[in-house]
Amino acid sequence: MVTIKRKMNVSIASRGRIAIRPIDPNAEPPRPRPTSKVPRISKLMALAIRFNEMIRTGEASDMIELARCGHVTQPRMSQIMALNQLAPDIQELLLNLPATKGKPEIHEKRLRPIAAMLHWEDQRAAWKQIYCVLRYQSEGFEEVVHK
Repeated sequence: MVTIKRKMNVSIASRGRIAIRPIDPNAEPPRPRPTSKVPRISKLMALAIRFNEMIRTGEASDMIELARCGHVTQPRMSQIMALNQLAPDIQELLLNLPATKGKPEIHEKRLRPIAAMLHWEDQRAAWKQIYCVLRYQSEGFEEVVHK
């Protein structure tokens, strides 16, 4: 009987899978993970703008084709594309949100009713209300006074 001893690196990979790899002394150390990441709503806003441009230029014929290419359902594609209905200044704010460490403060689900509003002034008022509430919560205020 032959016994072979070898050092192995055991780590938890994505979704809880266990990854077992031999230790390579010549391998470079793994890159450190970023401590913060771009908020998901910023990525979705950028996608909405890109998808709108693809339809405008004819790269995609309609949202159904975009949904197929993106491997999402057509209703989900409609939700993403609805972000294009937001006022331009709100879109700019969403694209320029700072990177976060934990859970994002602004969710796409909270923006759907705002995107459904027809007038940009109404959207801005609703956005201001959400933004003020989030700012007060992040500063540690327990009660928010609504005007």
